[in-house]
Amino acid sequence: MITPLRTFFVSLSLAVGSLATAATAPKPLKVLLVTGGCCHDYVAQKDILKAGLEKRAHVVVEHMHTPDKSVKPPLACLTDPKYAAGYDLVIHDECAAGIDDPAMVKNVLAPHVAGIPAVALHCAMHSYRVTPDFRRPQAPGSPGALWFDFLGLQSSGHGPQEPITVTFAAGASPITAGMTTWTTMKEELYNNVQPTSVYAGHRSLATGRQTTTAKDGTKREGEAVVVWTNEFGPKKTRVFATTLGHNNATVADPIYLDLVTRGLLWAAGKLGADGKPVAGYGK
Repeated sequence: MITPLRTFFVSLSLAVGSLATAATAPKPLKVLLVTGGCCHDYVAQKDILKAGLEKRAHVVVEHMHTPDKSVKPPLACLTDPKYAAGYDLVIHDECAAGIDDPAMVKNVLAPHVAGIPAVALHCAMHSYRVTPDFRRPQAPGSPGALWFDFLGLQSSGHGPQEPITVTFAAGASPITAGMTTWTTMKEELYNNVQPTSVYAGHRSLATGRQTTTAKDGTKREGEAVVVWTNEFGPKKTRVFATTLGHNNATVADPIYLDLVTRGLLWAAGKLGADGKPVAGYGK
């Protein structure tokens, strides 16, 4: 028979154990998600990403969002180089293709030059291109490569929306450990302007192949790197990037959310060599 006194001590033991666990648990990673600008449903996608990431990892996602749908969205990161103060990581998911002022782009980059890791998604690759000649290869370290040096890849455009078959490079990174070939819904395949080998910190993690049909019925095959990591700047700041994520259906796909979560944890130094979150950062 369980006596009241025994029940009291069992309850006390459980309470003390819970307090000890809470005291030793790490604080969640504080993540800033930047969204807004042209051509995408950021109103929905900001919430899809927040919910998906917080479900998968010990993170808290806060928004820097503008409903402005122009190519020059008025984001605070453009004018305040300290916009990421207090955050452990920044996710760039904005579409600011019309912002080409180097001073503004340097403000956006300031936290990452200082060492705050980053995730870059989809149209972030086509943002902040400070040279009108962005369709031509920009030499790493040159003024025209300001944003491309951060990304570790230069892209200038994409074709029509069709499914993309994504093939993950075996053993390339714990981010993609165990991930198998994945075919997306209709998505945009972003081109690679020059060989990724020109970026010293770049490591390709997945390529995408896409078949498109021209108006005359001709089939065309396209291929490009679609997932990669980069080490940026003097502090070798970690950057995870993927060009995938145009449509809500892709952003909400569990495979996509798993991939971005792993990339985020890797960039923040919280992903183990086995592809699993380090203790305290999984869900």
